[in-house]
Amino acid sequence: MAFVCVHNSCRSQIAEAFSKEYTQDAFDSFSAGTEPSGINPDAARLLASGYGMDIGRKRSKHINELPEIDIVVTMGCGVACPNVRCKHSEDWGIEDPTGSDDDVFMDTMEVIRKKVLDLRGRVLSGTL
Repeated sequence: MAFVCVHNSCRSQIAEAFSKEYTQDAFDSFSAGTEPSGINPDAARLLASGYGMDIGRKRSKHINELPEIDIVVTMGCGVACPNVRCKHSEDWGIEDPTGSDDDVFMDTMEVIRKKVLDLRGRVLSGTL
């Protein structure tokens, strides 16, 4: 499972963090992008304060660093999303909260958290 967007700095990193926390019984998780640009400091700060998750020492990764992937979730890039070979792909169409206030970030994080849990359920039930 890989969460992919262009910069691998915010939404895909958030999705990977939630996935590593909540879905280890369903799949291994990674994130990457085509133009890695570093971890978004607001995403790191709010994941730590709101969910107790530390991504501050993580780094943005390029899609070439991904292992073989079965499932790819693109986050809603607004441009041509990165293409990674896989058996199943879907796009979540999530707006990038970069530059927004904390409430927008927290709302985005909660949307991603719920989508990660839904994906876990679909994988475990075999309906994906």
